[in-house]
Amino acid sequence: MPTAQHDFEWQTLLESTPYPAEAYEFVQGGLTYTQERIYEQESQLAAEERHIRGQEFCLGLRDLAIDRWGLMAPAVLRNWNIHRTLDFGRIVFAMIDAGLMSKTDEDSLDDFRGVYEFDEAFSRDALLTGIGAV
Repeated sequence: MPTAQHDFEWQTLLESTPYPAEAYEFVQGGLTYTQERIYEQESQLAAEERHIRGQEFCLGLRDLAIDRWGLMAPAVLRNWNIHRTLDFGRIVFAMIDAGLMSKTDEDSLDDFRGVYEFDEAFSRDALLTGIGAV
């Protein structure tokens, strides 16, 4: 969690949404994870100056969940009330509203809507492929 200067915002945030603190920590860490993956694919300078779009962020969060929890990824996310990519967006926009993340004028909650279906993205085959078991 962020430093003490944001304690009030976090408490308010957690009371006003159905997601636990761990979900916010995961999404916050997912931003760095997604940025690092983009750095690997693009030149360092271009990637540093580039904004992460909602769709890209959702893909990064999917991959991070699989990297971190493997076959348990869907169960962990469900336990945190995350059932669709729109839930990721709601977490992101709650953090933006609390001043903990930033956005551009072009960013919207709709950028997180229907990026992928959890049943497909976290299917047994997708999970096994993601963990390198296939």
